[in-house]
Amino acid sequence: MVQFALPKDSKVIEGKYFKDKTNGNNLKKIKVYRWDPETKQNPRLDTYEVNMDECGPMVLDVLIKIKNEIDTTLTFRRSCREGVCGSCAMNIDGVNGLACTKSASDIKDEIKVYPLPHMPVIKDLVPNLNQLYKQYQSIEPWLQIEKKSEVGDKETIQSKQDREKLDGLYECIMCACCSTSCPSYWWNGEKYLGPAVLLQAYRWIIDSRDEERVKRLKKVADELKLFRCHTIMNCTNSCPKGLNPAKAIGSIKKMLVQHSKDL
Repeated sequence: MVQFALPKDSKVIEGKYFKDKTNGNNLKKIKVYRWDPETKQNPRLDTYEVNMDECGPMVLDVLIKIKNEIDTTLTFRRSCREGVCGSCAMNIDGVNGLACTKSASDIKDEIKVYPLPHMPVIKDLVPNLNQLYKQYQSIEPWLQIEKKSEVGDKETIQSKQDREKLDGLYECIMCACCSTSCPSYWWNGEKYLGPAVLLQAYRWIIDSRDEERVKRLKKVADELKLFRCHTIMNCTNSCPKGLNPAKAIGSIKKMLVQHSKDL
């Protein structure tokens, strides 16, 4: 049997332990992935005891309290705190999600927090999403209308029925929770566009105002870009906005069959 082992310098080791100094009764243990490229040391899991009676209810509140009051070296992204920006996407208790919308009380025992899986780590809980953004740029996520002179400065009108087709698509915040939960994206991330980008691609493909449907379909009509999806459904299960990227990918495949003569 073939055995796989991580390189020695990538194995996660036990880190520092920060005991509570407030003498609180409602303590929660939080284990956080730590890695600093400047130290050239193995990644580690630091453990923090947090008094939840003096902390907000969300996992992001816990991380902010740790950074402000316990360990200022902790690094993570955050912004809106309303589940809108997607900055605080990370792996919490084994599931990708947003730290600002995940309640700490929903997790029994200790909380384990890691960066989004299978992405290069810049530091601690901050992943490098450059590849995802380049793929997003490649689908040209903006309205494309050839006859701009006829439209001018006027609104591009869309029927209510056509507008409803965009529901469940435009709400995507590109947090990368779905793509980083997809095994196909883990192994083929350089070529497979992944659930997040394909969901956005479908959003523009079916927009009735856009005039480049065939061109957009040609862009994704590739064995690796699209058909690496094996409908595992991790993407749909992990989406913090309750969207269904797997359904969007399936719809693109159907449209490729319907427009096969034009491609």
